[in-house]
Amino acid sequence: MLYPTSSQTVGPYLHIGLSGLNRDDLTEGRSDLGVPPVVIEGRVIDGEGNPVPDGMVEIWQADARGVYGHPDDPRHGEGSGGFGGFGRVATQPDGGFRFTTIKPGRVPGPDGQLQAPHLVVSVFMRGLLKHLSTRMYFPDEAGANEADWILGKVPASRRGTMVAQPAQAGVLRWNIILQGSDETVFFDI
Repeated sequence: MLYPTSSQTVGPYLHIGLSGLNRDDLTEGRSDLGVPPVVIEGRVIDGEGNPVPDGMVEIWQADARGVYGHPDDPRHGEGSGGFGGFGRVATQPDGGFRFTTIKPGRVPGPDGQLQAPHLVVSVFMRGLLKHLSTRMYFPDEAGANEADWILGKVPASRRGTMVAQPAQAGVLRWNIILQGSDETVFFDI
């Protein structure tokens, strides 16, 4: 007799069939992106403060001009230079992740106003039936962050969970905290 599999968890199967699609350096082989590379590193931490060693973090972003590498962006193909804007990494045993990318340009929001430079971030891990979605903003964009239509919907006391912090020259630090008082703001989409 066959028994149904549990519907309570997903994985830890994230690495099966996906590791060939991992991409941690969005600048690889590109010297013509118009802006210097930036390293984004951090950790995924669970509600008890423990690292999540078997998760996956994905990023999606515009290029330095604020154009997404996707045909749905009406400006796609206008001298894009081939920057794809997509990255994916597995978390390390300490929950760590690291991307090398560029700071994206500002993209129009639904109201036509420019959004602050940001990365769209998805987190996949065991125990989640649906991935978590958030954004990461840049610390040197205080004015743009203040006017951003998404950050404006987040209580001021929680906005810092979505803004990376400078670690050293060319490196930003941003942890993804899954629960607790410092929980990263996630979107219900």
